[in-house]
Amino acid sequence: MSKFSLRQAFFLICLWVVCTSCEHSLLEEVLVYQNDFSAMDVTNIDNAQLDEFQGRPVLGPYNLAEVSINVPNLPSHNTVRVSVDILVHDSWDGNSDDVGGPDFWYMQLDGSEVIRTTFSNSPCNTLYCLYQSYPENYPRFLEPKTAAETTQLPGRCQYADLPGWTTLYRVTKLISHSRGQLNILLGDELKQTNTPNPLCDESWSIANIEVSTLIIK
Repeated sequence: MSKFSLRQAFFLICLWVVCTSCEHSLLEEVLVYQNDFSAMDVTNIDNAQLDEFQGRPVLGPYNLAEVSINVPNLPSHNTVRVSVDILVHDSWDGNSDDVGGPDFWYMQLDGSEVIRTTFSNSPCNTLYCLYQSYPENYPRFLEPKTAAETTQLPGRCQYADLPGWTTLYRVTKLISHSRGQLNILLGDELKQTNTPNPLCDESWSIANIEVSTLIIK
């Protein structure tokens, strides 16, 4: 997976615009936490479970679960940026309001919800489409895989080895923050009342987490 992408470039440009407009400036940026799980390090992670996807370690898979990451000993700052690479596996149904959905995923930072959205891996055409909300909050209606980093990865279980059934997204949030530690809570509310094996039907994993502190004035 690429460490840099057009989406990341766009985010950095937007950050530069924010920090240089209205007499704001970025004085300092420090990468305080990065984990792609290649070292199998789950220190300060609650409900950690490690697996492999495409030959690389990931945190997960999860279904109807939460995982909490605590980042201590932050340097002086007034802003925090959190980036999470999430792998959305198998038959996510987006905003579908029936036995298969909606399929929610959310992120909280220090107890405040910064995104509650849905993802869809469903094929989409003029006759049938299960829309998702990402990169907006639910209940926006956008085409499946909107704003994805990678769309043609194989499924993990139900659609294992079939391309297009795992989608990679980079979810990035920037918040005002000055505390000496940060708690990141990631979770889902997946709905599949029509399957005997929910974890195989749809799940999610985390491929990478990055946390940076910033001083913006």
